[in-house]
Amino acid sequence: MKVMRLLSSLKHDESERGIFHLGRALVKNGHTSIIISSADDDNELVKRLERDGNLYHQLYMNKKSWLSLLQIAPLRHLIEQYNPDVIHMHSRTPSWILHLALRRARVKRPPKLVSTMYGFYPINKYSQALLDVDTIITVSDSVTNYLKKGLRRENAGPKVIKRIYRGIDTRRYPYRHNPSVYWLMHTFAEYPELEHKKWLVFPTIIGNEYGQEWLIDILGNLQGQFPNIHIIIMDEDHRDGDVAHEDFRQRTTALNLNERITYVGSRRNDMREWLSAANIVMALANQPESIGINALQAIHLGTPVIGWDQAAFSEILQPLYPQGLVKKYNAQALCKAVRNQLESVTRPEMTDKFTMREMIKETLAVYKGLHTESLAEEQALSDAYSVRRIKKHLKPVAKPSHSAAINQPSKDKDKDKTTIDVSISSEKKTSTSVSTSKPVNKDRL
Repeated sequence: MKVMRLLSSLKHDESERGIFHLGRALVKNGHTSIIISSADDDNELVKRLERDGNLYHQLYMNKKSWLSLLQIAPLRHLIEQYNPDVIHMHSRTPSWILHLALRRARVKRPPKLVSTMYGFYPINKYSQALLDVDTIITVSDSVTNYLKKGLRRENAGPKVIKRIYRGIDTRRYPYRHNPSVYWLMHTFAEYPELEHKKWLVFPTIIGNEYGQEWLIDILGNLQGQFPNIHIIIMDEDHRDGDVAHEDFRQRTTALNLNERITYVGSRRNDMREWLSAANIVMALANQPESIGINALQAIHLGTPVIGWDQAAFSEILQPLYPQGLVKKYNAQALCKAVRNQLESVTRPEMTDKFTMREMIKETLAVYKGLHTESLAEEQALSDAYSVRRIKKHLKPVAKPSHSAAINQPSKDKDKDKTTIDVSISSEKKTSTSVSTSKPVNKDRL
């Protein structure tokens, strides 16, 4: 089985899409994995893919860029070259390029199409390319329900939807992982204000939809009871022209809370260490979260998570750590949950849910099901063609009717009778001619 996957970029590699793990699983099971993205060939992520046995090709299919239309012909060429059985699209722009490339592609059989909806995309013309496929994979029940409502609203036809949760690599995020002494020493040397503090880690950047303003309520209500409470934000300490960032900085400075907040930057490769060293990981997005990958990573590490009871956070915490759920947008309930956790630590239990292995298994099952369906359709077409060809070359055999068979002896009798009549007539004619000839003159003899 040949599987081709189309991505705009590789930056959301293992956190959300499991690109590397899925490619490795395909190759390990004897399949061909082809990945097309905009990353350069000398990119470290590309080298990692190729080391695992994936075939990589670079095409610039950047999001919402008209220049991506220039990749229609190159993509058509790659499809004709590999003749993939399944093509998996991970974003909307590559989906449009693919549909346009398939219009004139000369392939043995049309590939089966799969798309993944990673968020609450608007159900409009731009998203239509993700929907015109054989199977749609959604990353949570929240996204599935949102998609079904949107399809009903647009009076769209029925779609095959398969919900597959994003999974965590339990080898990389083992339960109760502890940061190394070297990492802790280096961190305290860089951020000395973090030593001997209770860490509340906010694992996202600052933005209108991420809910950083709730951290002000937590600090304002709990700093008296917990003087060593400290907020760690995974964002830069300054961003030019960012209104939400500037507003948050001004409010914390006005309330004298800025000394209790540390910005450690967003481009880090040690997220696992921060999540495992945290006392609490905060999941406070104002808008419904579709994946909640950071909260899921923290749960697998055994770190308590407190978040709103909505969307993906609810789907993750309800079965794994229900005491971390908080009534939506209620500051009093949020502060109470943080206080209870700081007073008496209760950690999530080890779980085998939401794992990368489970996600890969379900995704491969989708691929194999579509591949089997494609082979069955091809066989059915071949059988139908063979039947038509046989019928075309067969000559019809005329069978005599029952009445014709009965009348056949009488026709033979008539034929014989005619022959006899002709013979008798000939004999009569001969005798007549003999009798009418002149008599022999005996006297002359």
